[in-house]
Amino acid sequence: MLQKILIVILSCFLLIGMFSMSAYADEYVIALVVKNVGNPFFDAVARGGQDACDDLGHTLIFQGPPTPTVEGQIEIIENLIAQRVDAICVSANDYDALVPVMQRAMDAGILAISFDSGIHPDGRLLHINQADFELIGRLQVQAIAEMIDFEGEIAVLSAGATMTNQNIWIEWMQEELKEPEYENMELVTIVYGDDLRDKSYNEAMGLFKSYPDLRGIISPTTVGIGATGKAITDAGLIGQVQLTGLGLPSEMAEWIQNGACQAMFLWNPVDLGYLTTYVAGLLLDGEISGAVGEEFAAGRMGEKVVTEAEDGGIEVLLGPPFRFDASNIDEWKDVY
Repeated sequence: MLQKILIVILSCFLLIGMFSMSAYADEYVIALVVKNVGNPFFDAVARGGQDACDDLGHTLIFQGPPTPTVEGQIEIIENLIAQRVDAICVSANDYDALVPVMQRAMDAGILAISFDSGIHPDGRLLHINQADFELIGRLQVQAIAEMIDFEGEIAVLSAGATMTNQNIWIEWMQEELKEPEYENMELVTIVYGDDLRDKSYNEAMGLFKSYPDLRGIISPTTVGIGATGKAITDAGLIGQVQLTGLGLPSEMAEWIQNGACQAMFLWNPVDLGYLTTYVAGLLLDGEISGAVGEEFAAGRMGEKVVTEAEDGGIEVLLGPPFRFDASNIDEWKDVY
């Protein structure tokens, strides 16, 4: 009698399991792990990721540490591995430090992708690059040079010292500054605000004190450039210290309108989140393999191609950045 009861119970569990598998057979769970939560840039990325999951019929998990630390991201990724999600897409706080935990994810059968700020190819299948690294770095130097008439001291106020995208952009800034037209310009320092508003603001204020002849600041981070715009305004340095970099139009409208920032650049973070998540979905669905040269349709983002990345891995490129200034900021400030 007991044996029959056990057989019935076991059969029920098997039926429940079969039902669960059939109910979710075509649905994957894709996790976006960002540098930190509470960052408007990544809030916009999450919106795009959700749109892609809605289009593909998958489920999105959006997580990040409260502050942009490697340790926080590792803990989150370990929890996602334990949850057995299908894909982890990470904007890395460190190029190398996340490799072991992402390798563990791949060993567990989880698709590993980086986006925005990459990790070493050993820890990923593919990278979603928002724009060409060289173009972004050189473009920001060209912009600040025009603002200061190619003469004077400039500084860079970056995010974190270990963040891949920031460091590569800065390397290309330094390469651009070697060109003859910049011989009367000097990069006096690089400081880091760690993508924290108060710290970035204080770092900007510190630049004004340490370099009284400073003519311009490049801040290739949405948090840093917004904080620097406020610092220039509060210090009464509008027109004396110029500002450019990468910023959200919604956050930079005030500083562009009051003249603290003549122009800045960015891609659409909603599109970045959409492309990242959509590519993950296509890979999980078996629609693409990720081979170099492979062309595919990325939903509303149109046709894309898999290419070789500068670090030896493979990537998909979102597209060139867009210039925001007083002529168009009103059109974009309510968009993202």
